[in-house]
This record gives sequence, structure tokens and C-alpha cells, in this order.
Amino acid sequence: MDKEGDNVSPSLSNINSLYLSSCNLTKIPGALRYLDNVVYLDLSSNKINGVIPSWVWENWKDQLISLNLSNNMFTILEKSPSLVHMPQLELLDLSFNRLEGNIPVPVTNVEAILDYSNNNFSSIEPDFGKYVTNSIYLDLSKNKLNGHLPSSICSAKQLDMLDLSYNNFSGSVPSCLIESGELSTLKLRENQLHGMLPENIQEGGMFQTIDLNGNQFEGKLPRSLSNCQDLVLLDVGNNWIVDSFPSWLGVLPQLRVPILSSNQFNGTIRNTKGDGPSINNFTSLQILDLASNNFCGNLPKGWFNELKAMMGNGNDQGQVLGHATNFSTRFYQDTVSITFKGLELSFTKMLSTFKAIDFSNNSFDGPIPESIGRLVSLHGLNLSHNNFAGQIPSQFSNFSQLEALDLSWNKLSGEIPQDLTSLTSLEWLDLSYNNLSGRIPRGNQFLTFSNGSFEGNVGLCGLPLSKQCSTPPSISPSAASPPESNSLWQDKLGAILLFAFVGLGFGVGFALSLVLRLRWRIEGWLCKH
Repeated sequence: MDKEGDNVSPSLSNINSLYLSSCNLTKIPGALRYLDNVVYLDLSSNKINGVIPSWVWENWKDQLISLNLSNNMFTILEKSPSLVHMPQLELLDLSFNRLEGNIPVPVTNVEAILDYSNNNFSSIEPDFGKYVTNSIYLDLSKNKLNGHLPSSICSAKQLDMLDLSYNNFSGSVPSCLIESGELSTLKLRENQLHGMLPENIQEGGMFQTIDLNGNQFEGKLPRSLSNCQDLVLLDVGNNWIVDSFPSWLGVLPQLRVPILSSNQFNGTIRNTKGDGPSINNFTSLQILDLASNNFCGNLPKGWFNELKAMMGNGNDQGQVLGHATNFSTRFYQDTVSITFKGLELSFTKMLSTFKAIDFSNNSFDGPIPESIGRLVSLHGLNLSHNNFAGQIPSQFSNFSQLEALDLSWNKLSGEIPQDLTSLTSLEWLDLSYNNLSGRIPRGNQFLTFSNGSFEGNVGLCGLPLSKQCSTPPSISPSAASPPESNSLWQDKLGAILLFAFVGLGFGVGFALSLVLRLRWRIEGWLCKH
């Protein structure tokens, strides 16, 4: 190519693969349009802006296998085609640009990955589903698409992953989209979808991830979700679902992350065997979010004994949650949003080693079960804004990996266990607005917490609060010498006097020491009797 990029050397005319990713290009080299045999073209992660020229579609439409224009600054497609016949296309990636208008839908004869995410597209073919029948991966997330989801989407029988999240889709979800159970990943997060969730998911459903967070779904959770034996993540947070605690989900062997927060779930959490241990109940859980619902009653003592995955890391090396597509180069990562360290955080790369429980903003009461202390691999525990009473279990000192603990706005009483100072991973603590009393423990992480961690407990004293304690701090047995008895102290003092009186003369001094020792023994006898 020459300096202007408008001419091409005859020796380059046979190029079929061109990878120009991350080359700081500011425009598409004009000479590319004269290459006749391009099959793979990668211009991703550059600084190219403006128009995607129509010749990109027209010149190579019969032969192009992979086209990656992602992570640039394109704003529009020339001629803005709605349908593009590209029979050999396996990958089209236009993600992370500024593209507007119609989404170009390639009509292919092979399995294809189509990624249009993170743009400003506002429209797509009304029945786009019938044109992507060979697609296995379709990502339309984070655009400005609206309208109803067409039932034609169910025509895409090969589809493995569908992400329509962060758009303005409205109406109900086509029942075939969920009931067929053919998808492994369905993400409809943050739209305006409403209505009842489809009830009849087929047995053997392939779902691994279902994310419906931030819509207006109502009614109950479909009991047929228990047919999805491969389900790993279920997120129905921020909807209008009215139901009891779905204990029936406990039979799913792979379920790691159920997010039920900000709905109208109600009632108590019950064991299948009362307070005794249940059988194979939620054994793979790593995150459980029940925050901001209407749950009530005591937490069953034995229920936490079944959360085996939270009791230790075992051989888990920290895999990223997600799954591979049929294309080995594409790995789809699950995203989870939870409250952690007092902030609403979105984990776009969730490791299987991260463990957290959030029961905040409910009406749970009674004591906090000591059995929670067995969940030694917890990183976050939030029981705030409930009616828990009684003392903070000393078993919390078992949480060697705990980073955030929130017990605020409850009715907890008694002293803060001194053993909690052993939690050297603890970065965030909130015990405010309870009925706690006594001296705030000192040492390790407790030296770093501010006044806000303990305010609203009138009985607490000591740093970091301004209220000082009336008694000196207790000294642990290991740091203090054993107390001496009165008789032992008297014996020592007598010996000291004996030597002191020697200076007055041995006889007089000896006599005085005997008199004083006899007087102390008589006084001691009188105190006892």
C-alpha cells in the first residue's frame, strides 16, 4: 500500500487474512476495497470514526467469514442496510462503537456469532428472529432498541446465547423463548418487560444463566425451573414477584447464584426437616441475595449446615463464572450486581471463590443462628435492617476470609465478641443502631474502623467513640500475670518489713514483724467469719 493508502501492490492482491487490531488507525485504509480475496478482517481496537463504508459489505459478502470492527468510534453505516446476505459469515462484531440507526442483520448459511452491544442502535427488523436462524450467539445489549419482542425469535433454533439487556423492550416475553429451554443464556436485564413468567419449561432445559433483573415481571417463579439441572445463575431481582421462599430450587445441583432481591417474596425460610439438616439443599451456593423483600421469622438453625460450597474452598482455583460458546474463542462471562461494603457493585468478572449472603431489609427476627459460623469462606455477610435479637455469635470469628460484615439496624445486645479482632481480612464493618454495650474491642482491623461503625449503640464505649469507659480495659489471660492472693501479698510485705527493721536492731525488728503479721492474720480471719 502507498502512503495515502489508496493503491495496492499487485503482490498483496491475494491476501485473504488481514489483522490490524490495536494499530492506532484513524481511518479504514482505502486500499482495502481493492483486495478481492479477504476472508478474515480485524480492525478492532483502533480509533477509526465516521462511516463504515458500504463496500465492506458488498465487496466480500460472498466469501467473508469474520469481520471485527469492535472498539472503534464508528457512528453510522453507509446505506444502513437492514439485511445483508453473507452466506459464509461466522463472526460479525460491531460492539463498542457509536453506531446509530438500523442494525444490519446478516443472512448466513452457517452458525454465526453476532455482537452489536454497546452502541446507539435504535431499530432492528421487526421479525429479525427468522433471519438469524443459524446464529448461536446474539448480543444486542446496551442499545436503544424498543418495542415488543417478536415471537419470531423462537425460530432461531441454534441460538445458545441471547442478550437483550439494557434496552427499552416492552410487553411480555414470548413463552416459547423460555419454555423451549433450548438457550443456555438468556439475559433480558433492565428493560420494561412485564407480565407473568412462562410456566412450562421443558424437562431437560439447557439454561445455565437466566437474568431478568430490573423489569416488571409479576406472579410466582415458575416451578418448572427445577427442570433446568444445569442452571448456575438465576437473577430475578428488582421485579414485582410475589412468592414464598423457593426452597424447591435447592435440588438444582449446579445453582451457584440465586438473586431474589427487591421483590415481594414473603414468609419464612423453612427446612425440609424442620431445624434438622436437609438433604442436598443448595449445596453449590456461593451467593444468596434475598435483600429487600418481606421475609420474616427466625432463620432455621440447620439450614446453613447444607451450604457446603460456603464452608471451604476445597480444590476450587477460582474459575470465572460463565460458559464457552461453540466457538472456542468466545467465553461468555456472567455478571452479578450485589450490595458489598455498603455499595451497589456490579461484578463483571465473577470468580467461583467469591462467597456472599445478603438478607438485609427484611423482617427476620430471633437470634442469629450460630451455624452461620460454619460458612468459613464467606467474603460478605449482610443481615442489616431486620429484627435480629440476642448476642453476636462468637462463631463469627471463624470467618477468616470475611471482608464485609453488616449487622446494623437490628436489636442485637450484649458485648461485641473480643474474638472478632481475629478477622484480619475484615475491611468494612457496620454494627450501628443496635443495643450493644460494653467496651469496643481493640486490635487488628478494629483499629481502622470509624465512629460510624458503632454509632447508635448507647451502651458502647471506647475508641473510636468519644464516650470513654468507666472501667479500665480488660486484659486477656495470656497477656496478664495471675492475680496474687491476699495471704501471698501479706507474706511478701511481711518479709520486706522484716528486712527493713533489721536496721533498727535484729531483736526489735523481728518482734515488730511478728506482731504485724499476727494482726493481718486476725483481720483476715474476722473478714471471713
